[in-house]
Amino acid sequence: KYYFCALKRKIKKCTMALILSVLPIVLLIYLMVKRNALPSYIALPLIAALVYAIQYFYFNGDLLTLNANVVSALISVMTPITVIFGAVLFNRMMEISGAMDVMRRWLGNISPNPVAQLMIIGWAFAFMIEGASGFGTPAAIAAPLLVGLGFRPLQVAILALIMNSVPVSFGAVGTPTWFGFGTLINKGDINDAQLSEIGQITAVIHFIAAFVVPILALKVIVSWKQIRQNLLFIILSILSCTVPYVVIAWFNYEFPSLVGGAIGLFISVGLASAGIGLSKNTETHEGSMHHEKVSTPLLLKALFPTASLILMLAITRIKQLPFKAMLNDSSELFSLNLGGLGNFHLSKGLIFSLSNIFTTTESANYKLLYVPALIPFVITVLIAIPVFSLSFKQSSSLFSATFKQVQKPFLALVGALIMVNVMLIGGENSMVQIIGHGLANATGEYWTVFASYLGAIGAFFSGSNTVSNLTFGGVQYSVAMASGLSVPLILALQSVGGAMGNMVCINNIIAVCSVLGIDKAEGKIIKTTAVPMFVYGIIAAIVALFVIPLLF
Repeated sequence: KYYFCALKRKIKKCTMALILSVLPIVLLIYLMVKRNALPSYIALPLIAALVYAIQYFYFNGDLLTLNANVVSALISVMTPITVIFGAVLFNRMMEISGAMDVMRRWLGNISPNPVAQLMIIGWAFAFMIEGASGFGTPAAIAAPLLVGLGFRPLQVAILALIMNSVPVSFGAVGTPTWFGFGTLINKGDINDAQLSEIGQITAVIHFIAAFVVPILALKVIVSWKQIRQNLLFIILSILSCTVPYVVIAWFNYEFPSLVGGAIGLFISVGLASAGIGLSKNTETHEGSMHHEKVSTPLLLKALFPTASLILMLAITRIKQLPFKAMLNDSSELFSLNLGGLGNFHLSKGLIFSLSNIFTTTESANYKLLYVPALIPFVITVLIAIPVFSLSFKQSSSLFSATFKQVQKPFLALVGALIMVNVMLIGGENSMVQIIGHGLANATGEYWTVFASYLGAIGAFFSGSNTVSNLTFGGVQYSVAMASGLSVPLILALQSVGGAMGNMVCINNIIAVCSVLGIDKAEGKIIKTTAVPMFVYGIIAAIVALFVIPLLF
């Protein structure tokens, strides 16, 4: 009887812990999608405060640890907010200098067909940028180009978020794969051969999903009639990126997206220029216009900032070149004890870090040179100012207007990161892990069907496929081992889930809305992008159950 009562109390306690862990997420979604929805810069800080209270009062969180995680979040927010700042600054410079107008005219002349424009810029170009950088930069760079061609900002934001999913598992030169599962490798749970297999399975799942996902994205802007009329071009454009993507993934898990996107962009532009697969009678989109022919010298000058941007992203992220190691050099330059606040460190790679925050083990850092903000965005803008002969007044207004535009995103991101940090407190007993184990326990041997959605939840929380893999990789591994499921398959589904979760990820939504100047639309975007995300998960499950066993 005593044992039965103790078991009953334990079950009741576990159920309550799961309910309280899920509650903030449910409430956040409600606040952002309800009629008269709250903007993210209000909703997220409110939910962060609720999570803090739950962690303190129910989970008996240590006050020093809680506050240390708040400070850690304030430092960590520098990464996404400086990327947003850099992207906004770059796009403002492109507009003021006239380079954006020239690029619009050139892109419009490749093909007036809206489907071709959306696939070249929203799919292939963004695919390549994701492979080079990640951090939400593809949508931030590609979306303004599409708006400049006459597409509506809100529709472009949704399309960019949906499109930027397939390449994400190998984004930033494969970071979500080789770094995201790095903890499992370090612990000896998986080896390099298994990591390679994870990359291969991930690529196959994305390859099949890619036949559907870009079409769902296109439907946000163009009609089914236009899609049917241009279906051959759409499929060829998709395959031009995904075929080399899968081939490369069979031998390497760093370059599939970068190389696949570059090849796909080249082929897609060539197909569009020749009119292959494109309807000659397709309707133009609202806002489209006739574009005058652009001279070669003018085009080269206009392309200079974007080309510089891509080149800097590529050479600073390819592991075989020395620059990545230099920018990530953690060798200490000097340190300073800040008393109870912690220890400040500055490395040779200009990595600013704060350790032992409030005498806890919490720490945070900001990689000034490696985070894609100063390099390449700000540096590119500073180089472009004399190239385009911008006046001092134009240059100063460029920076001041950008600072003003990122104020609300800053508040939203602070709320998001505090929420994430506090929900991760407790290791195996954290709120995030409680949610993960709750989902796994509810599904058991059928976990293959749901594994990708846990990865998506991780990306929704953290704004990163890499962080999602780091957070839930251990949970996925444990469930696979306990259920007798294939470890590489389940971890591949985790990685795919983290990629498809980019569609609903708060950080990415805030970033693209900030760049396009869209206000109070986060809830509407999530409601729209959630549908293709769920479809993606269904495709992933079907492929995992019926296709992968035939190949591996």
